[in-house]
Amino acid sequence: MKLIVGLGNPGREYNNTRHNVGFQLLDYIVFSKHLSFSKEKFNASYVEMMVKGEKVLLIKPLSYMNLSGSVVAKFVSFYKININDILVIQDDLDMNFGRIKFVYDSSCGGHNGIRDIERCLGTKKYARLKIGIAHDKTIDTKDYVLGSFSKEEQQELENIDQYLENVVEDFCSMNLENLMSKYNRK
Repeated sequence: MKLIVGLGNPGREYNNTRHNVGFQLLDYIVFSKHLSFSKEKFNASYVEMMVKGEKVLLIKPLSYMNLSGSVVAKFVSFYKININDILVIQDDLDMNFGRIKFVYDSSCGGHNGIRDIERCLGTKKYARLKIGIAHDKTIDTKDYVLGSFSKEEQQELENIDQYLENVVEDFCSMNLENLMSKYNRK
């Protein structure tokens, strides 16, 4: 079984904000598969998919970004998910807007959602897909990550979502090195 976690904050006021690119990508993938986040468990919306005979859980924690770890840990414990079968999708302030990068066993880089997941799982040895949102240093970091995308940025994110449409299937069938070769781009 695989667990794919999109990070974000629940609530309409956070839709289309920079911090919610994890939610946005999962929403796009689920919509493209004609599914919906219709179930809730352990304070997360989730959907189950079968990919090449393997069950995959896609979850969106509803605990707010900085408390995502306990939600992820509950799914991992309940379903007995191997740490190598986890993918977390996050925003990254330190990467250029639109850059995509798979990482493994990497620092949280100051991302509080990732920091909480590491704390609750007791490790940082899991796969992450980082989506660059850049950083306008003239704006307070909190205001920036909770700010909405411009129309141009939103269009670019839709292109990124389309580019990543098969990332769930690829995560289920490819090793991390091959995922990095296929997806890591500037």
